[in-house]
Amino acid sequence: MPVINRIAGFAEDMTAWRRHLHETPELGFDCFETAAFVEGKLKEFGITEIHTGIAKTGIVALIRGQDADTSPVIGLRADMDALPMTEETGLPYASKVEGKMHACGHDGHTTMLLGAAKYLNETKNFSGTVALIFQPAEEDGGGGGVMVEEGVMDRFNIKEVYGIHNAPGVPFGEMQTTPGPIMAAVDTFHINITGVGGHGAMPHHSKDPVVAAVGIVQAIQTISSRNHYALNDLVISVTQIHTGSAENVIPETAYINGTVRTFDKEVQAIVMLRMQEICNGMGPAYGVEAKLDYEVWYPATVNDAAKTAFAADVARDVVGADNVLDDISREMGAEDFSYMLEARPGAYLFLGAGEGPAVHNPKYNFNDEISPIGASFFARLVETAQPAK
Repeated sequence: MPVINRIAGFAEDMTAWRRHLHETPELGFDCFETAAFVEGKLKEFGITEIHTGIAKTGIVALIRGQDADTSPVIGLRADMDALPMTEETGLPYASKVEGKMHACGHDGHTTMLLGAAKYLNETKNFSGTVALIFQPAEEDGGGGGVMVEEGVMDRFNIKEVYGIHNAPGVPFGEMQTTPGPIMAAVDTFHINITGVGGHGAMPHHSKDPVVAAVGIVQAIQTISSRNHYALNDLVISVTQIHTGSAENVIPETAYINGTVRTFDKEVQAIVMLRMQEICNGMGPAYGVEAKLDYEVWYPATVNDAAKTAFAADVARDVVGADNVLDDISREMGAEDFSYMLEARPGAYLFLGAGEGPAVHNPKYNFNDEISPIGASFFARLVETAQPAK
């Protein structure tokens, strides 16, 4: 694989950066130490145009190449936040923060962008400007959307934007993408049921929220099977039911929570309508109140066709033609890079990490050997999109 020699030369440094970040995970928008580390490295590389405090702890750093005043700006994005999980890897650089873990590889994504930044600022073998976007709150909070709302695309005149995600289980060094939708929209629903509690031996004196919760969950499952066209992708998963405190007490309340994944806004609208109708109808049927709170979250991640073809060609230069798949099936996971792709054309790609535990697993660990590949891909994107004159 033709990883850039200069980047391969500081691969050990990248590993050290990544493992430091892995030890100190932060959640959501509160990536203060992570942002400070990133800012410190950027300054160490000699980068002077560093804008901090975007979406609370986000950073945009600019590297200007040749003809910077008249040529376009290309955006490269990495997410920085971790997950609220307890690590079980037993590694010497495992998380030092109880209940927080880089279980999705955002420490590695940040490292890859830092590696590209170091190389690009040294060589400046490109025209125009590159905007390095270090984003908080991908896992929860939609930091990508907040950065867009705060005007990063217009403020820094970004014309196109790219991101990558590590992919355990995909062959090492293989890069995958597809034009159009690549990841689903994600919504969250909460249903709070209020009945009348009572003695488990005398249910006729109560209005049982447990039975109502079971009925509502079963009815929700019919949305996929009976209310939408089967060839339009849809996932509805009830992931939490909380109620009760003792075997002989009928509780007062019950709570249902879950996730919805769609690509089509009409399918999303059907789900919202049917859930509301189910709550409106099932509540009175069981003599309880069922209140739905439906939260629309990240939109679908949709790659621009032309930018995806371009990114795939760059990937072939880095990892070889046999290691690039540019027509993979879309998946039901979600990404808040979707907000950036709504604002500007670009592409999102997966980088194979080889065998190992999946992301969001307490035994997951980012494969440091792919960092030079990701950094080289980012660098070649810039040099190819905006070649030096």
